[in-house]
Amino acid sequence: MTMIMPNNLGRQYSLHAEEYEKKAVEVLRSGWYILGKEVDAFEKEWADYVGAKHCVGLASGLDALWISFRLLDIKEGDEVIVCGNAYIACVMGITMNGATPVFVEPDEYDNIDADKIEAAITPNTKGILAVHLYGQSCDMTKIMELAKKYDLRVVEDCAQSHGNHWNGQVVGTFGDVGCFSFYPSKGCGAFGDAGCIVTNSDELANKFRVYRNYGSQKRYHNEVVGTNSRLDEMQAGLLRVKLTHMNEFNAERCALADRYMKEITNPLIQHPKVRPGADSTWHQYVIHCERRDELMEYLKERDIGTIIHYPIPPHLSEAYAYLGKKKGEYPITEKYADEVLSLPMYNGMTYEEQTAVIEAVNAFK
Repeated sequence: MTMIMPNNLGRQYSLHAEEYEKKAVEVLRSGWYILGKEVDAFEKEWADYVGAKHCVGLASGLDALWISFRLLDIKEGDEVIVCGNAYIACVMGITMNGATPVFVEPDEYDNIDADKIEAAITPNTKGILAVHLYGQSCDMTKIMELAKKYDLRVVEDCAQSHGNHWNGQVVGTFGDVGCFSFYPSKGCGAFGDAGCIVTNSDELANKFRVYRNYGSQKRYHNEVVGTNSRLDEMQAGLLRVKLTHMNEFNAERCALADRYMKEITNPLIQHPKVRPGADSTWHQYVIHCERRDELMEYLKERDIGTIIHYPIPPHLSEAYAYLGKKKGEYPITEKYADEVLSLPMYNGMTYEEQTAVIEAVNAFK
């Protein structure tokens, strides 16, 4: 058997290649490539999919984050609470606006421990960034209760959670803004960089539409100093095709996760847990293993690729050395960084490939 990759994007493409190619040619022949009918249609369809009033297409998930905090008036001197084990781009969305990230440890579900948020709130706290890692969900009930109590803004990072729910409601629709990345490896992945926000606020949606297009609604009539962050017609068109298959993609990943859960029986492996009240779209199947590095090398020798999401917590990264955080300040976050490992998980994964992964993991001693 050839190398089993952690993710194989070509498999998902091949499942519906004819549809993608037909749409690509259609867009190319249209002669209209920025902010046209494909973007308009995708924004309506994605808003319907998640159950939000508005969707605004942007150039990337990071743009969705930093522009959200910018338009929510989060600035220098303000603090935003975020989970310590988040991807560093989440933190960048905060700091690009001059604000300070305040880290809170994760819980047993690999997401922010909502019971520890209140202790981190100070007079300077202006917002909470709820990052739904790995296709899981944060406890949005507790987070929204705290936001109401302390008058805080809530931004949801749903980059890894396309279509999963908290108490029956799609994530991304609880806070002021829900941010989505359509990076190719995501649940609804584009064929390049792409992103969007969703919101139920008419005012905020209009601000995003103006800000993403050089601060203008009408060409050459610039209302504010904005940016260039536009979802292009090609990516929007291809995402529209993917969206028609989202339910089958998510169902397939759930089936893969269910098999891993049932058939990986190695006592050295801790399976991921799904929070009661939530479901999962299984963007990643993230196990914990105290001998993670040994396991990773063991699997590599057997032509099984894995990925660590994420080996360096943001507070220990060189980029955020200026925050003055030291090793040991967030022991749970740091422990997770030393233990987590993402097993191969992708649409189009064969039964034989998954069998090989399961057998190899179970044989590790």
